[in-house]
Amino acid sequence: MEAAAVGAAAVGAAAVEAAAGILAQALWPQRLDAGWQCVSTPAGACASPADLPTDGWLDALVPGTVASARRAAGVFDAAHPPPLAFDDHWYRLTLTGTGKRRLRLHGLATLAEVWLDGTKRLESDSMFVAHDLDIELHGSATLALCFRSLTPALTAKRTRARWRPRLVSPPGLRNLRTTLLGHMPGWCPPVQAVGPWRPVELLGDAPDAFDTVDIVSRLDGDDGIVSLTLRFVHPHDGAAHGASLHCGGFVSSLQWRDACTLTGSVRVPQAERWWPHTHGEPVLYPLTLQFDDGQATRHALGPVGFRSLDVDHGADGAGFTLRVNGVPVFCRGACWTSADLVTLTGSDEQLRHAFALAREAGMNMLRVGGTMVYESDAFYALADEYGILVWQDFALANFDYPTDAAFSASVDREACQFLVRTRRFASLAVLCGGSEADQQAAMLGLPAAMCTQALFTRQLPALAARERPDVPYVSNSPSGGALPFSTNAGITHYYGVGAYQRPLGDVRRAQVRFAAECLAFANVPDDATLHDAPGMLHAHDPRWKAAVPRDPGAGWDFDDVRDHYLQTLYGVEPARLRYEDPQRYLDLSRAVVAELMSDVFAEWRSAGSPCGGALVWQFQDLRPGAGWGLIDATGRPKSAWHGLAQTLQPVQLVMTDEGLNGLDIHLLNERAQPLEAQLELVCLRDGCIKVASASRAVALAPRSAQRIGAAECLGQFFDFTHAYRFGPRAHDVTIATLRDPASGRIVAEAFHLPQRRVSEAHDPGLTASVERAGDGWQLVVETKRFARFVHIIDAHYRAAHDWFHLPPNRPVAVPLIPSAQLVARASNPALNQALNANATCAIPAGEVRAINAISATFYG
Repeated sequence: MEAAAVGAAAVGAAAVEAAAGILAQALWPQRLDAGWQCVSTPAGACASPADLPTDGWLDALVPGTVASARRAAGVFDAAHPPPLAFDDHWYRLTLTGTGKRRLRLHGLATLAEVWLDGTKRLESDSMFVAHDLDIELHGSATLALCFRSLTPALTAKRTRARWRPRLVSPPGLRNLRTTLLGHMPGWCPPVQAVGPWRPVELLGDAPDAFDTVDIVSRLDGDDGIVSLTLRFVHPHDGAAHGASLHCGGFVSSLQWRDACTLTGSVRVPQAERWWPHTHGEPVLYPLTLQFDDGQATRHALGPVGFRSLDVDHGADGAGFTLRVNGVPVFCRGACWTSADLVTLTGSDEQLRHAFALAREAGMNMLRVGGTMVYESDAFYALADEYGILVWQDFALANFDYPTDAAFSASVDREACQFLVRTRRFASLAVLCGGSEADQQAAMLGLPAAMCTQALFTRQLPALAARERPDVPYVSNSPSGGALPFSTNAGITHYYGVGAYQRPLGDVRRAQVRFAAECLAFANVPDDATLHDAPGMLHAHDPRWKAAVPRDPGAGWDFDDVRDHYLQTLYGVEPARLRYEDPQRYLDLSRAVVAELMSDVFAEWRSAGSPCGGALVWQFQDLRPGAGWGLIDATGRPKSAWHGLAQTLQPVQLVMTDEGLNGLDIHLLNERAQPLEAQLELVCLRDGCIKVASASRAVALAPRSAQRIGAAECLGQFFDFTHAYRFGPRAHDVTIATLRDPASGRIVAEAFHLPQRRVSEAHDPGLTASVERAGDGWQLVVETKRFARFVHIIDAHYRAAHDWFHLPPNRPVAVPLIPSAQLVARASNPALNQALNANATCAIPAGEVRAINAISATFYG
């Protein structure tokens, strides 16, 4: 079967069940999930299944990996995983039935053999390629999958590399089509991908069994068009089997192209557009297939959406702003890693939890990078549902890749299958050749002519244009400037604020046009997570440092990066504070990251900024500890997530320090509806004494940004930024609030502190009380003086809103979410056990802190 057809097959049972929530039917491929066993042997010890041992077998779920089978059996040490990719591993399953069948293997990691009753039937050298194998059953047969050691392939001769990246070990992985996850020291745990990580299916039992389902949606003017190509396993009599395609109440008859292929299109007049959730509704239309068989049998094919995409490069041609349905969209979010490094997929609940948190934070894009894996159909279906755009790298990163025909053909097949498999999804927004390959060469000083690879400049763009012409293509991330990593043109990876320890003013000087990666910090989890994860209780423990990410060869890690800003912004000595007051060290570390995230995105979102989007490195941690993730290994948001959530909303107010020009207030309305609101401005001294205030009505047009000077709003001079320094500073904080004029409800709010340093703590008069809120609980927090970075700690709950500033005399109700809801989302068994122990929905009891409060306030 052709590669494209195999790719389309993934939209069969697995994808449709995930997208439409229906039970598998006899017409869909049969998932072979249960009944598997696996065993590991030394490399080369067993030439065939006849040589396999009789003992040592473990039960295994498929899709899955050797690591996930061992974890389920309780014999996998996630902290010290063995080098699984360098042994051999066997899976076996008994198949039953009679007649011809088609075996479909959606992904085998990585060097794999397929055996049936002791005969080798197929070999695979790419974990990213799906295979079909036609077989015939006569009662029962034994299916065996062998996953061979990578060692021989790593030494195979191929075209010579012009450079070797430090990121990946061993460097011979450039020759193999496998994920770099598990092979990046300092970046992620060495959990290596081995096993049938994608579904295994059996086709052909039912007379009308579906083979492949290929769905394409597009816009024709204001109308939406959905095209279906359905292939059956067995030939049909077209005259006896009519069919129709239904979409949103509109119907069209299908035609037989040949005895196995049914095809046709349905038009949806004046189709509602699919939008990222920040700019509208992610409208999806249910798609169903109906057979004219006398019973009008209908089959749900999952939802589809209609949208257009293009890129605005700006007047100078150096910009990058994604336009969805003709509207410029500021793309913001994070770089995806994996919902579960062990399975490489995660459960549907883990994925839904992640997308819910992304949407709640105001994110509208996730990037699946070249160092990761192509995600499951469920991932893209959830992106459609939640209105989250997906920036998709092909699974290529850093290397100077081989140029021989075999390697090119493998990448061609891999890319084609992926593009066909995912072309039904409206959320797929950018296709990117790969990550940091151009940058790697340029940073080694190679001339531009030696940096480019035909793989990225010719092969992949041609495939993308053929299979997904509706999605913009980018050759590499980063790329586009005088040097691939220039920040003021094209796509950049911005770590000026972050790894390079630049001052905040660098954010504006860098003139970032689009940051596909940015702002990497060792983000400290909350106390509840540190308590649940053994060995993570304080930053001096060697296990703490082992979980802190670092670049190979660097003399510093990302704890050091965070500590730099702790010292320069807050004026504390991190090392001394860490051993004198470790709890305060952790609280200030969390606060400074939240502040940096919020301030950088405020600059990039401000009116007049050239930036078209930015994605934080990374969305979630792959292991417990102070990793790059905005979400920790248990599924709890960290302070960085909360900082972003207060800056990324569709209707937003941000402030920028303009030095001698004072303070600018930026009002942002990404919605399609106009907004009328009341803008309030107040400056406080000692956290409670009003020294300046103003109020004015504002009107925001749809999809607009407006800049108002604070001095203009006040109508007189006031040293908002303490730039003139005529005497002592007159205020501690400026608060800008946008309210609905009818209800008084706060629509958006921003804070500016002219002095960031952490001065002596005092008693702000914080109070906290627990109240019932429907079937749950909420915490009402109030303060008499401005409270800076209020943080709520509860053993059994997490605060829906946390790490926020609180003005005086304004109570705020914070919903409390039971920790029990995190249990199914934590991929680490030790964390699951700890969370289960704390999962009882007791009456909330905990404490409220603020970084300018001398002591905690207890409740419950």
